[in-house]
Amino acid sequence: MQCYLELSNVGIEFNTNNVPFKALSNVNLKVNKGDFVSLIGHSGCGKSTILNIIAGLHQATEGGVILEGRQVDSPNPDRAVVFQNHALLPWLTVYENVELAVKQVFKGRRPASEVKGWVEHNLDLVSMTHAKDKLPHEISGGMKQRVGIARGLSMEPKVLLMDEPFGALDALTRAHLQDELMRIHSSLNNTVIMITHDVDEAVLLSDKIVMLTVGPEASIGELLEVNLERPRDRLALADDTAYIGYRNDVLRFLYGGTH
Repeated sequence: MQCYLELSNVGIEFNTNNVPFKALSNVNLKVNKGDFVSLIGHSGCGKSTILNIIAGLHQATEGGVILEGRQVDSPNPDRAVVFQNHALLPWLTVYENVELAVKQVFKGRRPASEVKGWVEHNLDLVSMTHAKDKLPHEISGGMKQRVGIARGLSMEPKVLLMDEPFGALDALTRAHLQDELMRIHSSLNNTVIMITHDVDEAVLLSDKIVMLTVGPEASIGELLEVNLERPRDRLALADDTAYIGYRNDVLRFLYGGTH
């Protein structure tokens, strides 16, 4: 079976004040369709750089990225990004923020009569239909992130890329959104790659956890397959020996030999 998404010998070098800096070296990763993958590692290890290379926002100076047999060389709606900062347009309502993405991606390909239903469907996925007429300043930070996720999903991407989407939220809101994301992933069986600094979040959500070494020339230090049955219940997993084992594996890597 052909790999859905593959990073092959990916490396990237930046020029900082005319001094070359090699951020990543020899990054190899295979992702199957429907996988939920988390990238974890110390700050500055290149997690966001990997995400940006997959998104087509950065060009690898070595190796490359293949998605469904085609090389990734530029941004495309088949790879939607959800940022830590929701990046909603403040003068547009919740509905209009999602509608704008739908109209840009599907112009001429989705009849106007279908747009309304599709926007509302994606708002319903993240439980935000009730706030569709509100402006971003009228809703909470967690609700803004829900809208950002709805906007990403509305583009029907082959891969949903998430850059610490819950990093700025309080613990309770974060837990609720993690549960929502698990529900959506179970419903859509979509392919997700997410950056996180939270070990419990990575184990709870992921099928694979990619642990990155400390830069410069960061690479994948370990790849952990998380074989926990879905659907997952955070309370039931709290005392689960397999869950605790995966958590300890990640912690040992992060606080041990990460170079």
